[in-house]
Amino acid sequence: MSRTLPVIHEVRELGEGRQQLDLEFSNGERRLYHRLLSGGHGAVVVVPLLDEETVLLVREYAAGMHRYELGLVKGRIDEGETPVQAADRELKEEAGYGARKLDVLRAMTLAPTYMAHQSWLVVARDLYPERLPGDEPEELDVVPWKLADLDQLLLREDFSEGRSLAALLIARQWLAGKL
Repeated sequence: MSRTLPVIHEVRELGEGRQQLDLEFSNGERRLYHRLLSGGHGAVVVVPLLDEETVLLVREYAAGMHRYELGLVKGRIDEGETPVQAADRELKEEAGYGARKLDVLRAMTLAPTYMAHQSWLVVARDLYPERLPGDEPEELDVVPWKLADLDQLLLREDFSEGRSLAALLIARQWLAGKL
């Protein structure tokens, strides 16, 4: 079922990339909504495959949780970059590999009812060693993980970031030819 988008009567800038929207829905109801604007050109989440059976994860400090967290390579898309270029750069900065084959699977959102941010899911294959300097304060641990053991990874307390969880499940289905 497709719906008519709400009418935007007013947009108030609240500062720091935040807005308040005065909306009227097709049934006449009127509400104020808040949203965060995307501060840039989006981001990438990379599923780097060392071989057909092994994905590379990185362990890095997660300030929001104040712990070290396992996850996929990810980062911002710089101005003028495509998702493929950003994925290859981030892979070199965070994991020390480049990729000869990069496939963009889809865009993913974090909280679409509140944020205007998209992350592009990219599968990287045919990897080769190459490192670029990144912006991390310390070198990240690179952790190979067998795709056959993905169910164990999904239940680990230190693997909790939603984009990484979703990306691995989508990539697994894509690699199996089910998408």
